Amino acid sequence: MLKSQILLEIQKKHKNLSINDIELVLKIFTKKILSSLKSGHKVEIRGFGTLSKKENREKLVRNPKTNEKIFKSKTYKLHFKIGKILHNKLNSSSNLNE
Repeated sequence: MLKSQILLEIQKKHKNLSINDIELVLKIFTKKILSSLKSGHKVEIRGFGTLSKKENREKLVRNPKTNEKIFKSKTYKLHFKIGKILHNKLNSSSNLNE
């Protein structure tokens, strides 16, 4: 689902909000999640899941084409652990239309 589709779905349910208002709320929401992850905190959305930042350590890697060793600095990746409620809804056949 695209961001524009999400905005339209929210506007269908909340006719009193404009697309610009909904987009602003979504932008603020994502910025807050990003700032929390950058500062090292976990983000937990009950029923949906938990987002956290994982560290890839520094290491020497090899370029397979030239066999040259290259130093790769520390990087971060996003880790998502699905919440129990979302997991149950995805895996039960009776809740597909919710």
